[in-house]
Amino acid sequence: MIFKYRILGAACRLYKGHTECYPMLIRMALFLSALLVTPSAFSADISGVWKHAKEPIWIEIRLQESVGIVVRNDNFPERVGREILNQVNLSKSKPGLWHGHLYIEKLAEYKSVEIFLPTAERMTLTGKVGFISRTVEWRRDDQ
Repeated sequence: MIFKYRILGAACRLYKGHTECYPMLIRMALFLSALLVTPSAFSADISGVWKHAKEPIWIEIRLQESVGIVVRNDNFPERVGREILNQVNLSKSKPGLWHGHLYIEKLAEYKSVEIFLPTAERMTLTGKVGFISRTVEWRRDDQ
């Protein structure tokens, strides 16, 4: 932190007198802080409606309830309303990473998954069963 202020102070002295620099230093520090915080804040928002990248399935993630609900499934309409994702929590170790449990139809049980947002419009869910790992991609579909 001290190093950052020394660089800004040196740049300020090059262009203006030392006492005139403080407002500029404060603006620069606020701007740099905003740049560092903003991308992780936007990328971490997983709430909303998501469509499976290859299948006609839509889920709505509700962070207040920590669940994901099937809102549309063209192949299996009887699954609409089912809680497919639960215990959704933000990772304390990595920004933009979430953890939860996804219902696996073939196993008839919930399995632990990592939820990651490579971009604000793409979400990947990665789960492991034994030695097998599978990643499924979803696209944001808020309408």
